[in-house]
Amino acid sequence: MIKDEILEKLRNDEHYYGEFGKQFLSNSNISDLLTNPLMMGAPQPPNPNFVIGSYFHTAILEPDKLHKFKIIKASTRNTNVYKELSGGEICLLQHEADQLELMKDKMMGNNICHDLIRGFNVEYEVPQVAEIFGATWKGKADILNHDEGLIIDLKTTSDLSSFPYSAKKYNYDSQAYIYKQLFGYDMIFLAIDKQTHQIGVFDCSEAFLNSGEDKVRRAVEAYELFYKTEDFDPQQFLLTKTL
Repeated sequence: MIKDEILEKLRNDEHYYGEFGKQFLSNSNISDLLTNPLMMGAPQPPNPNFVIGSYFHTAILEPDKLHKFKIIKASTRNTNVYKELSGGEICLLQHEADQLELMKDKMMGNNICHDLIRGFNVEYEVPQVAEIFGATWKGKADILNHDEGLIIDLKTTSDLSSFPYSAKKYNYDSQAYIYKQLFGYDMIFLAIDKQTHQIGVFDCSEAFLNSGEDKVRRAVEAYELFYKTEDFDPQQFLLTKTL
């Protein structure tokens, strides 16, 4: 397939997150490649935070797709009502959806956030692929703001004051580095606190990007060793570190 055909296919989430998209590395692989490469691509356990984050993104960027979210009027996910109506899936609780709508309104009511998200020359959910350190990576930008020359990523957080620390923990540094290679723009994060609804705008320092670059380089080395090296015996692999 030519690149334009690949990108058109990756616009569809079913392909981006499905078997077609798995032929490319992505930032979601970083954690496994750096800690337990044999677990790369293993199914992730259901997590309500993924659904909550997805709803928030969709509410701002693709509100016409909100119908895909199942919302249940139950106090918790332990109630019989939730268990009966969810069918074993992770669904949103009504009070969570209500809070997410308030968060959306708070972010879009901020003039700076509104202008960054709704600028004159912006694109949403834009896929891209490129070679980085000899491996092919994919990414999908929440927002490409061509007016400002920025990639804008939306985040929800349980503690905005700790965002600079959690950004390293959750590999936002490698995300920022990868996306800069993919799209050629710097990345900023628009984060909103799920409790207080306070908003933060976080840009990326050179040190933050250097940290991301180091993670990506080491991830590719692990990928090449575990998945591209013939006769490699993973049982002989061990982590070494000076304490």
